[in-house]
Amino acid sequence: MPRTFDPVSQPGEAVSWRSIAIPAYGPTILVSIGQGATLPLVALSARDLGASVGVAAFVVALIGIGQLLGDLPAGALAARIGEQKALVAACTVDALALLGAFGAHSLWLLALAIFVTGLAGSVFSLARQAYLTETVPVRMRARALSTLGGTFRVGLFLGPFVGAALVSRGEIGRAYAFAASMSLAAAALTAFLPDVTRTQRTERADTGVAHSSVLSVLQQHRRTLLTLGTGVLIISAARATRQTIVPLWAASQGLSPSTVSLVYGVSAGVDMLLFYPGGAIMDRYGRVFVAVPSMVVLGLGFLLLPFTHVTLAIAAVAGLMGLGNGISAGVVMTLGADVAPAESRTQFLGGWRLCADLGNAAGPLIVSAVSVVGLAAAAVTMGVLTWTGVAWLARWIPRRVVADPE
Repeated sequence: MPRTFDPVSQPGEAVSWRSIAIPAYGPTILVSIGQGATLPLVALSARDLGASVGVAAFVVALIGIGQLLGDLPAGALAARIGEQKALVAACTVDALALLGAFGAHSLWLLALAIFVTGLAGSVFSLARQAYLTETVPVRMRARALSTLGGTFRVGLFLGPFVGAALVSRGEIGRAYAFAASMSLAAAALTAFLPDVTRTQRTERADTGVAHSSVLSVLQQHRRTLLTLGTGVLIISAARATRQTIVPLWAASQGLSPSTVSLVYGVSAGVDMLLFYPGGAIMDRYGRVFVAVPSMVVLGLGFLLLPFTHVTLAIAAVAGLMGLGNGISAGVVMTLGADVAPAESRTQFLGGWRLCADLGNAAGPLIVSAVSVVGLAAAAVTMGVLTWTGVAWLARWIPRRVVADPE
């Protein structure tokens, strides 16, 4: 297999950043700010309603469970009604669920509302990815999708500050009401934007293959999902584990909660600033030149973490891991866009996102299981797994990306 990267652009297409900025990134920044405002408060809401620590953690996990269970139906829905309508529906359902959380007077109602936000999130994320894959030429695809990933990061970074300001003057429920308003604003913005993918969708419908079932599409492309999809699962597991193990390790070394937050903030700041350079490298040199080095850096961070015992050392390793994670923003979406079949893109992306979300769930579970031995053992285990994924990704990432046929 050739080692050179040869992106073949769609001829005759002129797409500017300005033309896609509001349709692609406007709804994303609104929804992600709302998510950032509520995510740190879900466990506290559950505790206020009488949940134990374990049950409160489970309520938080329902977001990820909802996303996991919603991935395949999201692909089918977007294929049936189109990305724009799917986005409007997802934002509307998300707003209703958040209003349910705002008014929840029982733990079960809160849990249901949180689960539904996860389902809505799976539709929203898939439709955003499919939209950019449809509209952006291959030559700028990685930058566009990395910017999408970066937009989520910026929103999740800003959201907690908004949430903190809201709850400092009243009840936690205000944050849910704010998030609901953000989702409704995103729905309204999306509804009034032109449906730029309608033409492509109509053309595919005329061929009679637009509404292939999700399962048939996944069966047809099972080799890609079992090979490259496994690599994506490892990427997602490493990323999710980083978010869990760094705060746990810092706390185990005696750092105060405020210092732990500061260390995590340093890592998040590095993470947030590097999404565009990563996309530019992928577009210029190839996906493998970001996917492999980023996992090498993340794996190194896991292996170094057990040797850190003071604040400065822990912050340095956390920053290193933020570097690896940040430069790889959008790599999972970009790889999925590269290998997704044009005639059944959204159905395939539902399965692709399932691979990623399985990794998101598996990583923290591995830490939970191995941490019985010790957090250091869990960190080393994830480091070895991540470096194993490096070799796997180097083997299966395509070196040449071919544009959709005109």
